[in-house]
Amino acid sequence: MRDWASALGFSQIGVAPIDLSSAEPGFAAWLAQGFHGEMGYMAAHGMKRARPAELVPGTLSVLTARMDYLPQDTPSDWQGIEFARLARPTEAVVSLYARGRDYHKVLRTRLHKLAERIALEVGPLGFRAFTDSAPVLEAELAARSGQGWRGKHTLVLHREAGSMFFLGEIYLDIALPASAPVTAHCGQCQACLDVCPTGAIVAPHRVDARRCISYLTIEHAGPIPVALRPLMANRIYGCDDCQLVCPWNKFAGRATLPDFDTRGGLAGAQLTDFFGWTEAEFLRRTEGSPIRRIGHERWLRNIAVALGNAVRVAGAAERPALQQALQARADDGSALVREHVAWALAQAF
Repeated sequence: MRDWASALGFSQIGVAPIDLSSAEPGFAAWLAQGFHGEMGYMAAHGMKRARPAELVPGTLSVLTARMDYLPQDTPSDWQGIEFARLARPTEAVVSLYARGRDYHKVLRTRLHKLAERIALEVGPLGFRAFTDSAPVLEAELAARSGQGWRGKHTLVLHREAGSMFFLGEIYLDIALPASAPVTAHCGQCQACLDVCPTGAIVAPHRVDARRCISYLTIEHAGPIPVALRPLMANRIYGCDDCQLVCPWNKFAGRATLPDFDTRGGLAGAQLTDFFGWTEAEFLRRTEGSPIRRIGHERWLRNIAVALGNAVRVAGAAERPALQQALQARADDGSALVREHVAWALAQAF
């Protein structure tokens, strides 16, 4: 199976047991504290997330798969390069994973092909494939199947691949021997807690999504809390800081598929360029990209915040162009966009 998975672009596979009952108390406590924010779907299915056989009746084992996503031409000093982007206030910063093709489409197709290949070998097979698209405790399953350990930022870490990878699962109606889990290797390091711009990692292994820039720019539909806007800097879609600072990511693997190569000028563009996109242009340029799911309105909302942050620190030579871009949308048809533009313009004073 490893050879079949490798041929499909997966870096590693493992098998997790279906008893995740020990994860239920922690998940329930996280929900009870409201740390999931407006992600109602996190609570909608109750404990089915921790009970694979209830989510997909007949499930006897879960095959997990890891796919590295750093572009193939990523240089060795990529972490420093990405931090440098954050030091250029007028540059739009999109999370690394979102600069290529929508991973949902890439992984789901290949997970299905892997399951079909397994069926050719073992006979009729009942399965369902998931990748960040169903009530599944992905990181927990990955950790229990030897894909790595849960870092203090809650992401899965691998000693030879860091955390720059996607996860997928195949729920199977056949029993496979479980993979051995690995031990944690974070030690006393808390670099991810210290670097988080908004303090969203409230304790080791505990994230308050309501403060997380990835949540605010992607999952959150309404106004971004005013107190958090200055902390977002020029991050317009997602945030990689907790991964950029992680020592294990010096070992981050490179994608074997071209799907995750940077596309559409999503790296190095100016905020003003993206802010000028019409809705039609947004849809055209983000076709096949995970960015498209947030829609044009939230795209503009996020960029307005970043422009406001740029206006605040801009010199006399840069500020007029930023203000002009914002002023062009001061009467936008969206009340959400107008409010964020007004806030951004006020940052000059």
